Amino acid sequence: VQLQASGGGLVQPGGSLILSCTTSGSIFSVNRLGWHRQAPGKERVLVAGAAIHHNNEIYTGSVKGRFSIRRDYAKNTYYLDMTNLGPEDTAVYFCFVDMGPDRYWGQGTQVTVSS
Repeated sequence: VQLQASGGGLVQPGGSLILSCTTSGSIFSVNRLGWHRQAPGKERVLVAGAAIHHNNEIYTGSVKGRFSIRRDYAKNTYYLDMTNLGPEDTAVYFCFVDMGPDRYWGQGTQVTVSS
């Protein structure tokens, strides 16, 4: 499984950004998908995750109400809609999918929130 992440960039505080992750196969074939992020000098942490076959999404506390996962099954693509961004959201964002016991990662896309 290959994942291609895109959509990162520089945005001002309070702005919005949409990250995309396109998979090489059908999203229906995965169990779970989502995004992690890694800020400079910090560990990679889960930002948002969704179970494909269950109506279940989770978000880390600091992004609740600001970030949401959106899926386009026809395009084998899912998105992270990010709003009201702040400097604390600056990080490299990595998309992932879980298929059975295996996790696959995208290459990471940089998000920088700065004025």
